[in-house]
Amino acid sequence: MTLQMQKEIGPNWFASVMGTGIIANAAVGLPIIGNQLTLGATIVWLLASFFLVILCCTKCWQTITKPHIIRRQLNDPVMAQFFGAPPMALLTVAGGTLLFGHQFMPNNIMLILAWSLWIVGTLTGLLSAVFIPYRLFTRLVVRDDGAFGGWLMPVVPPMVSAAIGAMFIPHIKDVAMQQTFLYLCYAMFGMSLMAGFIIITLIWSRLAHAGTSGSARVPTLWIVLGPLGQSITAAGALGAVALLVLDNGIAQAFNAMALVYGMPVWGFALLWSWVATLLTINALKKKMPFALTWWAFTFPIGTCVTGTSQLALHTQLVFFEYAAILLFVVLIVAWFVAAIGTAKGLKHGTLLLIPLESTPIISKKDQ
Repeated sequence: MTLQMQKEIGPNWFASVMGTGIIANAAVGLPIIGNQLTLGATIVWLLASFFLVILCCTKCWQTITKPHIIRRQLNDPVMAQFFGAPPMALLTVAGGTLLFGHQFMPNNIMLILAWSLWIVGTLTGLLSAVFIPYRLFTRLVVRDDGAFGGWLMPVVPPMVSAAIGAMFIPHIKDVAMQQTFLYLCYAMFGMSLMAGFIIITLIWSRLAHAGTSGSARVPTLWIVLGPLGQSITAAGALGAVALLVLDNGIAQAFNAMALVYGMPVWGFALLWSWVATLLTINALKKKMPFALTWWAFTFPIGTCVTGTSQLALHTQLVFFEYAAILLFVVLIVAWFVAAIGTAKGLKHGTLLLIPLESTPIISKKDQ
């Protein structure tokens, strides 16, 4: 049976913006060398911003002129999960706007742009966190071995909103509004945290019972690092801001959470990175093809860079400083692998071809 293919842009393309933007945000927050990377980080943020504008315009035009495409994508049990990528792309660029935008525009314009990106990203992210799981629970048909890393995509945006939101709190003038915003960020932290751990458990269960597919779905296992690294980042960033806006007792408790929560989760992220590496090597041995899922190597690793940088900041230990730098090097390598593969796919036109009807991916253990 030959699958019918059509050229179109799916929400998964926004993962390239996430994976590019996180390099800029992670670079300037690095211990020891962060200040020296400002120029390069600024260029990367501009590149991510350019990608975001192009993809937003293309996707909006496609939706207006061919609305049946987005309807079909929302009904696809795999593609629908990636509607969490556009909100996270907006939020990643919003954070970069706060960090680098002052070089190109007045502060008031920069704040308006950054707030607009954060608000739109947060609202669409909350929508994806509710609507996509709802469709998964009521309409989308999946196999018993259907759990994969992409299920995390729609529920992670609130965690990104929380981490990036910490950067906005110093720009709020009213103390009561600062405190309210901080608590709302912690609430979004909890939204993603609980949902993420449930989904990670389902992925572990699927791997234990059915194994891995050996297909281009395998890189999505790296998405597990996304909520882990981003939650460490959020706990550290929000804890540091809490010291500025809350009473000393509760502020110290939130700040301590950066390590009390962050260190154990960092350990699990380290464990999962080893498991994901072995499964990826195993899939490569089976001739795993390139697909846009390879961008899953970038943003999740980037969140581990920012999370490790937060641990370095809160512990003041050299170990975590160099661990963050090492992870950043891995992030750069992952980005080049994904970017080169994407460029080749665009040249040959294969990445724009999407099947009109997705076929189930069957997991199987090595025999």
